[in-house]
Amino acid sequence: MTHRTCFLAILFAGFTLPYSPAADAQQWARKMFPVREHDFGQVARGAKAEYAFEFENLYLEDIHIAGVRSSCGCTTPRIRDGKDTLKTYEKGAIIAHLNNDRFLGRKGATLTVTIDRPFYAEVQLHVRSYIRGDVIVQPGSIQFGEVAQGEPAKRTVQVRHLGGGGWQVTGVTTNNPHLTATVGKQHRDTGGTWYELTVAMDGDAPVGYLHDHLLLTTNDHHSEIPVPVEGRVTSGITVSPSSLFLGVVEPDAEVTRQLVVRGKKPFRILNITCGDDSFRFETAGANIARPLHLIPVTFKPNGTSQGKITRTIRIETDLGTTAMPELPAYAVVGEQQ
Repeated sequence: MTHRTCFLAILFAGFTLPYSPAADAQQWARKMFPVREHDFGQVARGAKAEYAFEFENLYLEDIHIAGVRSSCGCTTPRIRDGKDTLKTYEKGAIIAHLNNDRFLGRKGATLTVTIDRPFYAEVQLHVRSYIRGDVIVQPGSIQFGEVAQGEPAKRTVQVRHLGGGGWQVTGVTTNNPHLTATVGKQHRDTGGTWYELTVAMDGDAPVGYLHDHLLLTTNDHHSEIPVPVEGRVTSGITVSPSSLFLGVVEPDAEVTRQLVVRGKKPFRILNITCGDDSFRFETAGANIARPLHLIPVTFKPNGTSQGKITRTIRIETDLGTTAMPELPAYAVVGEQQ
């Protein structure tokens, strides 16, 4: 790969950077991370605390993450799903895991992400927190696991305070309209004060991963304590890949990729749309009920679009509204370098 090739990739993506390989590498690397700082706030001991620093490959060149390290043992970083190579417009994340089972008090860490392709670069991410030693959440988070869409679910954890009997949980809030949280009556024993925290998820929760949190309000000077909520709401239908990248397509060319649409029981595909006649879906045989359908997707630029094209593919089945998956599809229209 030449410096000229990478510069053209950067220019094509909409960035006009001054041409200096070392400086440009640092600059475009940082541009991939819209958020580079996170404050966990106050965290109970043992409560699961993780934050995903999302990033996206904005360029035509493949990006490779060689590694990520932390300046403090209080935080362990990792690459989400081990996905260290991203093609054009693919997304990934660096996960910062707070080791609040081994550290207490005010903590901070710098995570250094090392990129070795297409240029060498380092991006620094910063986290900070206050880990409370007197409040424990057992287990460390609300874990719903996999829940079928349309089915409500309920989980309970224990919130314990180690200390005097005057400590109280005065309330609990959530910004998620599909979650309802209630705090049970106060209990006391030789170890302190504890409550049962129950969280219910309604049947209208959308398909996808649930990464949220509740905020416990207490009567002491540390007023709010987050409790993570995690799970996955599954549809009766899954689509692979979950995000369809059609590549770099010249204006007078076309490209075909295949979707695998799978169900827990036989189903028919009634319609596939994306609101763009540049996309064509081959649905021969899709009106026959079967547990798996292979759908070729052909993209041919309509002659007016240039640059990045992003659309949402919607699949309608005979299993009802709870089995209507959506997935993003995108391509780059232009001359290949």
